[in-house]
Amino acid sequence: MAITGINGQWGATATTTNNSTSDPAAAQDRFLKLLVAQLNNQDPMNPLDNAQMTSQIAQINTVTGIQQLNTTIKGMADQFTSLQVMQGGAMVGRNVLREGDTLSVDATTKAGSGAFDLSAKAADVSVQVSTAGGQVLGTVKMGALDAGRHTFEYDTSGYTGTGALTFKVVANNASTPVDATALVQDKVVSVGAENGELKLQLEKGGSVAYSAIKAIL
Repeated sequence: MAITGINGQWGATATTTNNSTSDPAAAQDRFLKLLVAQLNNQDPMNPLDNAQMTSQIAQINTVTGIQQLNTTIKGMADQFTSLQVMQGGAMVGRNVLREGDTLSVDATTKAGSGAFDLSAKAADVSVQVSTAGGQVLGTVKMGALDAGRHTFEYDTSGYTGTGALTFKVVANNASTPVDATALVQDKVVSVGAENGELKLQLEKGGSVAYSAIKAIL
């Protein structure tokens, strides 16, 4: 089952291929033909040992069993991937959080927003908002914050440039810095699968793995 992707609707195409090199029945048939040929052409004075024949039959049975198991597991994996995409279709149109330092700006109100994860409690946290060129436009003072996820807002109405704004989180405990992961809001426009993994096509962030999504809003 090869998933073509979902954009508000379910869609899939099924492809079937026959590969004689991996078909267990074909492999067993080839083995039996070779065994019969071996028996027909064996030396009458030195016939094939029964233990050898039993060992060869056991080996082909083992190989056939493994091939059948692999085929079964692959089928289950394909079905699981299809189920993932079907369930992921419910995320189309939803907003999510992913790693990124781009400020989300409402086109109507000019209100900018962002989020970040603190790895530990911090006594002093601030967010610097900058232009794409690195010029700092302003700073949002957040004060003391506990470890975990936090959001902030910044008024961008005074910004007359056209480039996207970015932000940087600065968190400290006295002179000890605290790690912070910047998060950006994005929208899911479609879902699909790649190499058995659920992929989300985001409005701004392009294609990302589902595991890269930090939260569904």
